[in-house]
Amino acid sequence: MDTELLSRIQFAFTIAFHYIYPPLSIGLGVLLVVMEGMYLKTKQKIYENITRFWIKVFALIFAMGVATGIVMEFEFGTNWAVYSRFVGDVFGSALAAEGVFAFFLESGFLAILVFGWNKVSPKLHFFSTIMVSFGSMLSAVWIVVANSWQQTPAGYHLQNNGGVFRAEITDFWAMVFNPSSVDRLLHTLSGAWLAGAFLVISVSAFYILKNKHVDFGKKSMKIAIALAVFASLFQLFTGHHSASGISVNQPAKLAAFEGHFETGPAPLYLFGWVNENEQKVNFGIAVPGMLSYLIYGDSQKPVTGLNEFKPEDRPPVNIVFQSYHLMVAIGFALIGISLLSLLLLRKERLFKSGLILKLLVVSVLLPQAANQLGWISAEVGRQPWIVYNLLRTKDAYSKTVSSGEVLFSLILFTLIYALLFVLFLYLLDRKIKHGPEYTDDGDSVYAEQKLIFEKNKQG
Repeated sequence: MDTELLSRIQFAFTIAFHYIYPPLSIGLGVLLVVMEGMYLKTKQKIYENITRFWIKVFALIFAMGVATGIVMEFEFGTNWAVYSRFVGDVFGSALAAEGVFAFFLESGFLAILVFGWNKVSPKLHFFSTIMVSFGSMLSAVWIVVANSWQQTPAGYHLQNNGGVFRAEITDFWAMVFNPSSVDRLLHTLSGAWLAGAFLVISVSAFYILKNKHVDFGKKSMKIAIALAVFASLFQLFTGHHSASGISVNQPAKLAAFEGHFETGPAPLYLFGWVNENEQKVNFGIAVPGMLSYLIYGDSQKPVTGLNEFKPEDRPPVNIVFQSYHLMVAIGFALIGISLLSLLLLRKERLFKSGLILKLLVVSVLLPQAANQLGWISAEVGRQPWIVYNLLRTKDAYSKTVSSGEVLFSLILFTLIYALLFVLFLYLLDRKIKHGPEYTDDGDSVYAEQKLIFEKNKQG
């Protein structure tokens, strides 16, 4: 394999592995705000126990996200030097903003969140929870902005330095609010909320099935189901809106989503297998004109086909088609599971159904799969461009790095990440099996916090 392909595989592997953790921390952070808010409002000790348990899980996930994310920063320079030089002005601004405004905010208040139970007032601790959650989402803002600029560049001009081109920002806010950034941010956040919600749902269902920490499991699940219902429906809305934007900004990607080759009214496939040589979808079931209707509100409106683009300007169609359709299928499955859980909860039958609870235990895998598939369809769908219509992927990698060096580092990263993943599963399993730590029946931890805080204030 050549250096370009190995570099692409290496970056795809590292970012796919890293992307397990940020969505979990974003979704779980929102739930922590609700859980701790419930305790402040009701003073029921069970919500205190819920919050303390999930904070420990959040801290583990956050640590794994930091450890796995650092590598990607170096890969830009080592494996993608031409790309880094081309987008350095844009990415430098966005990633600097992510570090200064988001990461330090999140990590700074995380110390209070984890270690400040008996050292700060209840209100300050709750404020720290809010800041950690806000920081995690703010971090997503800048990462998505940087990535979206690659999809739909805006607010820049090309600077020619002796035949070497470089994109430089001319309008910072046009760069931030490029044509795809808002749609992609909302879609990314809703996917992250689903990941966090279904983690809590899965663990809660496990406890109820095992008849352990039952009250803890029921109350945790009720909070998570509320977020899951909202996020799954919001995901559908943001996905549709994002696809509408893609039809304008990246028509080749939209055509690849549906294996659409000839310009004209476009069907919407439920499934199929794209034969790129014959330019048709085999074994497919489609709704005629539905893609045209969803995009334009008119089933007879023509949609740009792949044949409007040169073969070298088209993405790998079948990979994009399959990843996109699997993502959509999982998205609808999550809507169904969320609404079914809410319905059974309202009828007081959810906690009595062993089959549904078993389904909820394994459902934690679905948002993760959908997030990964969404990333694949988005990133592979813009190929052959690493920066859409400006820089091709084949021209962006480091020419001085050999294929052997990339292969060696890829093998090494694979081994290290595999060990990290095993360690993560081991520690998470230990925390789940250990379960929540319940406070005594006397004064709550918050009451103790308040007393200590007042003594320190007086002293």
